[in-house]
Amino acid sequence: MTEALRQYVDLYRSHSDLIDSHSAPALNALREEACSTLESANLPAHGTENYEHTDLTALLSPDYGINLARTPMDVNPAASFRCDVPHLSTSLFFLINDTFAASDRSYEGLPAGVTVMGLARFAREYPEVAAAHYGRLADMKNPVVALNTMLCQDGVVIYVRKGVKVEKPLQLVNILHSGMPLMAVRRLLVIMEEDSEARLLVCDHTQVPDMKFLTLQTVEIYAGERSRFDLYDLEESTESTSRLSSLYLRQEGESSVMIDGITLYNGTTRNEYHTLFAAPGSELKLYGMGIEDAERSLETYSRIAHEAGGCMTDELFKYVVDDRATGSFTGRIYVAEGAAKTEAYQANRNIVGSDEARMFAKPQLEIYNDDVKCSHGTAIGRLDEMQLFYMRTRGLSEDEARLLLKQAFMADVIDGVRLEVLRERLRHLVERRFAGEAAGCGSCSLHSHPGCAPQA
Repeated sequence: MTEALRQYVDLYRSHSDLIDSHSAPALNALREEACSTLESANLPAHGTENYEHTDLTALLSPDYGINLARTPMDVNPAASFRCDVPHLSTSLFFLINDTFAASDRSYEGLPAGVTVMGLARFAREYPEVAAAHYGRLADMKNPVVALNTMLCQDGVVIYVRKGVKVEKPLQLVNILHSGMPLMAVRRLLVIMEEDSEARLLVCDHTQVPDMKFLTLQTVEIYAGERSRFDLYDLEESTESTSRLSSLYLRQEGESSVMIDGITLYNGTTRNEYHTLFAAPGSELKLYGMGIEDAERSLETYSRIAHEAGGCMTDELFKYVVDDRATGSFTGRIYVAEGAAKTEAYQANRNIVGSDEARMFAKPQLEIYNDDVKCSHGTAIGRLDEMQLFYMRTRGLSEDEARLLLKQAFMADVIDGVRLEVLRERLRHLVERRFAGEAAGCGSCSLHSHPGCAPQA
């Protein structure tokens, strides 16, 4: 076991009673297994397969603070975030570091049959549902998942019961705020029962620009038969913020899921997507984009498992990397022997804007069935000089021409968003990002939000 892991294992061994006392039985039941897994494991070495460009040891070695005693943070959720997405009315919830918060207004307009609450409270009030879903999809062999499971005390649960359709989008704003270096251990559990529908916008924001933060995040999504679920994950943090996120998705028959991961501002990020088609007739759209400059780094790893036939995957990731930034995409689509009539398409396209920027791509198909339609491909290049020349002959400056071409390059990722007002807002945010302006959601700031408070 590496020293980076040992510090957290020793922390758990010394404070397990404290950790358990501020959580719930369903979460506590998995801690010992997670700890034992870490004790017998080593972190994947930097440069090994699927970790070619993420140094987990370096990311986990710093002495981050962890709020094991659930001490209230020096931030008032009553002065919480107001997201500046014009004309987008959402049911708004928060994670302040790793503590759930909501207001009475958060629940206005939500239909009966929808539960949104803190993970610990949910596990106490709905113990059977929590035990049936928490930790059932996320793989403990993943050290990020095991570490999260060992230390997680709270998070968010979205539970949509059979046949319920949530018309109003849900929004979760993750706020990092601390006067000292902090690791936020976050968990998101989404349970979509059969014939249910919901859309979720998640926004990551860091409130103290120069403070070092690490987000350690595990997401589990269960999509029941004929359910429909959209997840839009918008990251706007700082160069001092690192993020390790592992998402696990299981789709039952005829379900439809859209996941769109958008990184506009960050420090060091690794996003993992592990998805499984468990029954026929389902579809998944897995999209993502990254805009990386300065010395930022974004790595994406995806594994899509077609265990059942007659399912469709459309996967598209795009990066623009500049200055001394690094981008990396590793994607694997697996088609099992019995998964006939599978359609799976994977594409990764990238623009490199400087000699010092680096982009790495490894698309992969692993197919054990002849009756399929599958393709994959990648492209890494620079902006088309002929297009730049043509646009400049039309009176545009070189900077204006480059801005328009970069915006056009990202258009199909944005066009995939199935929420029109968010789609228009993202176009604006991407335009501002390429124009070199400060964080596009800088207009999203702490405002009065009466009645908002953490929930035990």
